[in-house]
Amino acid sequence: MAAPGFLGVAVAGMMMGRKPTILELQMDELEAILRRAEAKQLDDEDYEIIQALFKSYVHLTELLKDKNTSLARLRKMLFGASTEKTEAVIGRATDSEPPTSGEEGEPTESAGGSPSETAPENDPPASAKGHGRNGADAYRGAEKIQVPHPSLRPGDACPDCQQGTVYEMPRPGVLVRIIGQAPVQGKVYHLQKLRCNLCGKVFTAPAPEGVGSAKYDATAGSIIALLKYGSGMPFNRMQGLQGNLGIPLPASTQWDIVHAQAKHLEPVYVELLRQAAQGDVVYNDDTTVKILEMMGKRAKQAALAEASVEGAQEKTGKRSGLFTSGIVSTVEGRRIALFFSGRQHAGENLKDVLAQRAAELAPPIQMCDALSRNFPAELKTILANCLAHGRRQFVDVAGHFPEACRHVLESLSVIYRNDAIARKRNLSPEERLAFHQAESGPTMEDLHAWLTRQLEERLVEPNSGLGGAITYMLKHWKELTLFLRVPGAPLDNNLCERALKKAILHRKNALFYKTAHGARVGDLFMSLIYTCELCGANPFDYLTELERHAAELASAPQAWMPWNYRQTLAALAPPSPTAR
Repeated sequence: MAAPGFLGVAVAGMMMGRKPTILELQMDELEAILRRAEAKQLDDEDYEIIQALFKSYVHLTELLKDKNTSLARLRKMLFGASTEKTEAVIGRATDSEPPTSGEEGEPTESAGGSPSETAPENDPPASAKGHGRNGADAYRGAEKIQVPHPSLRPGDACPDCQQGTVYEMPRPGVLVRIIGQAPVQGKVYHLQKLRCNLCGKVFTAPAPEGVGSAKYDATAGSIIALLKYGSGMPFNRMQGLQGNLGIPLPASTQWDIVHAQAKHLEPVYVELLRQAAQGDVVYNDDTTVKILEMMGKRAKQAALAEASVEGAQEKTGKRSGLFTSGIVSTVEGRRIALFFSGRQHAGENLKDVLAQRAAELAPPIQMCDALSRNFPAELKTILANCLAHGRRQFVDVAGHFPEACRHVLESLSVIYRNDAIARKRNLSPEERLAFHQAESGPTMEDLHAWLTRQLEERLVEPNSGLGGAITYMLKHWKELTLFLRVPGAPLDNNLCERALKKAILHRKNALFYKTAHGARVGDLFMSLIYTCELCGANPFDYLTELERHAAELASAPQAWMPWNYRQTLAALAPPSPTAR
């Protein structure tokens, strides 16, 4: 809900099921625009806001004319739904029906993290989720401190019975202690100075061992990058927090630190691009982004300068939108995440990545939604469309067509439950394909026949919301059911949509990038951070070690990937003095 005194302006972008961009304007800002309009002194930004108002008014009017548009549906279209679980949309058909699908079509997970299935009767009930407790093993990044007993050693006589001897138990007692501190710590070393009272020579104490002359340690850049590009904390907010904690860290200094670190990490980012191009399955999608350098008057001036130099006026004049594209590539069982911000759509960025693909490799499976801008022109891929997007068409109209939508959603829940079973059994791509063909194929055939019959027998009005959802499914049926024909084809694009949450979080908190170069720095860090998360690596440790070994990674970046950098570090470490 917008704060009091704010007016939310929805830019017309609700077509095709996409969430619109919301501009929050204070009433005094709108009144100022009206005053400038009366004085005939409107600027380019004013025209953009007025255009957004008109487009929103026209589009909302058209939506309200549609008899299928309810207040709940309109609110969901504007601000999104909190969940799309089948139970939340249509409820359970019977009390015995097991939970089947999670948000955006994903299977639900039990407390232990495994996809849910119908549990055997003799299995103990799973523990409730959300108890908020983590065992000591969960604190992988915590410092481990061994505390010996103050008075006893293994083999000593028992101080209680005086007859037996004590021995060390395999599992020690564990005490977890959580300590708070400033995100970026500081240490001030006062080096003692001594001066000869005769010759005047000054003797300064040397810095402690391991303390270099550089003011900012490699860990400083890592935590700043994680907070900014991994968690969306703006530089100015970080500046305020650090100042309040007595360790000043200006926003401009934070940028200087991460900018310098990004230069050192560039070879690893380039290698990630090269390896991602060799993937078996690639997911891609995009979301909006703001880059001030490419917006408003400065963008027009840059476009004119580019047109005069390169003759690119037609290209720059046709597209004014700005996007962050997310690409996730699966390579030999590992997942690589890439981000690209600028004028290009997801398909164009995917084309640039796949241009580095080895010629002898077969075309990859590409998972995306059905928007044409997601397709890489001139490059062949095996196209799969997102089943969750098709499912969402029915979720949006379930309030008006509950029985028909129940049939579709329950049919799709069978597919997701089967996919969860395949993951739990750790089936190979070929085994998974055979399993889906046997278990999911009949359900999808029945669903296709049912969808076709609704339109052919005029059981559904084609122009209604339900008719539109059915038309979408039938139009893209071949791509939506690729998992029944090609080994390894995924069901949906949720993996890429989760990756884009990094960019969306940054946009919601930091709002914008100032320059295209700043956006590229953000893309680099987001790519490395999210790839670490997908591979189970510690992103803070990874960024720190890359910075400390910038010279080594420049010559062999393939040895400094998130999944193998630890082995590289072990090979660089000097042998232990006790080793023979």
